[in-house]
Amino acid sequence: MICLTGDLHHTRLGTGNQKACDVTEIQTAQRYLRLCEQAGVKVTFFVSGQAFADEWADLAPICAHPLVEIGGHNYSCLTPVLYHRVCKKLFGSYNGPAWSQRMDAVSTIRIIEKKSGHRIRAWRNHMYMHGPHTERVLAGCGITVCSDGVKRASRGPERHESGVWNLPLNVIPDHEHLYHAERTPEWVAAWVQRYNWSDDFGSRSYYIDEWVAHVIDGLREQQARGAVATLIIHPITMYLCDRFKGVRRILEYIATQETVHVSELVDITKAKSS
Repeated sequence: MICLTGDLHHTRLGTGNQKACDVTEIQTAQRYLRLCEQAGVKVTFFVSGQAFADEWADLAPICAHPLVEIGGHNYSCLTPVLYHRVCKKLFGSYNGPAWSQRMDAVSTIRIIEKKSGHRIRAWRNHMYMHGPHTERVLAGCGITVCSDGVKRASRGPERHESGVWNLPLNVIPDHEHLYHAERTPEWVAAWVQRYNWSDDFGSRSYYIDEWVAHVIDGLREQQARGAVATLIIHPITMYLCDRFKGVRRILEYIATQETVHVSELVDITKAKSS
């Protein structure tokens, strides 16, 4: 079983990917979704609230697609940055104190429901910023599953005492492990050294063909150990790398397996444990 996810950000965020792209991030998602449709693969998109406010015309067909589940990805993707850095220093929570995190979640949930009619159940914090209040706040807002972080040994959803289920990624992520946009080998080497960065898949980045091979190997590895393979693919990253050539190979493999949405996976897990 494979759980495919992706994150979508509003254009005004001005990420390095967005600055390097000749179309908007939401427009790359439209093109990527057509490939998912051809493969018959389900996908959960975690979308910023601001994208619904600014770019609803482009988001509407994505939200309406039967293969798509929509989740929250903070309202403004944890900006302004200075506020969140101060929160980290003062409160030990980059997401902010609980009341601030709750306001962010409620604002995101409300605009998604207002625009799309969907009451979301799934959440991913921008940059996987999982704070000390995350589960309690999300549980209070009616969220049932949070997909933050990278944990290669994960087998699937893990229930937190708050009632929220955590679903970390267990297949190598794309953005942090791919050369693309401003992420040249030189840029990545300096960034890794500056922050001493690494995740459960190490600190290396790859060109798209080698990364695709690692993803497919990772999917097979997780399935061989009886785990649910959970991965993240950003449409804009795939567009920038090679105009979706590599991701087509991943989708061809995923199409041979059962795919599930994030919330659906939690429902299946609950049913098996009851």
